[in-house]
Amino acid sequence: MIMGQYSRIEVVQQMETSGMVPLFFHSDITTAKAVLKACYDGGARLMEFTNRGDFAIEVFKVLIQYAQADLPGMILGVGSVTDAAAASQYMLYGANFVVTPVFREDIAIVCNRRKVLWSPGCGSLSEIARAEEMGCELVKLFPGSIYGPEFVKAIKGPQPWTSIMPTGGVSMEESNLRGWFEAGVTCVGMGSKLISKELLVNKDYNQLTHNVNKTLQLIKKIRNV
Repeated sequence: MIMGQYSRIEVVQQMETSGMVPLFFHSDITTAKAVLKACYDGGARLMEFTNRGDFAIEVFKVLIQYAQADLPGMILGVGSVTDAAAASQYMLYGANFVVTPVFREDIAIVCNRRKVLWSPGCGSLSEIARAEEMGCELVKLFPGSIYGPEFVKAIKGPQPWTSIMPTGGVSMEESNLRGWFEAGVTCVGMGSKLISKELLVNKDYNQLTHNVNKTLQLIKKIRNV
């Protein structure tokens, strides 16, 4: 049994420091390892592997062992988790954080029991408030493209303590990133806009490393850190 290496506090601090969580799924272990390595070489220290295919957990198991052995400081978590049983399975394999498309109290309970960071997909102020009452450190705004930066800005008015990570609707363009960070997000989740299907088909991992590095530098520039 591996169990997570990083506390929930370490994970949320790294999310805040990095400003970006790359996310992807691939059923081929060799490809998945190459993507993880390319993101790491670009400066990413977080990765969300999405639970979106048959035997995804088997790929995750290999990935997290690879990260622990060869990629020091890489924090690997799981996304697209929709029930407590799946969350528990991934945590047994060492998942350092759990991201969900919806807010579910059963997932909150099993993650809190192990003190593992969980980030639920929320779409209303009431849902966000309830998640925070259940111990949530960082809410996932999903789908971000529907809500936009104005929604974030509105939430931060009555709840300045709320930490938000939009996923969906986030791209590598400076204007897009600036809109989100100036609205007050803690970090952004980036999937296909960062790790495109075309890039994966062409195995252009050098370009992926470049994309990750460029995006992280842009976020630093926008936040003036």
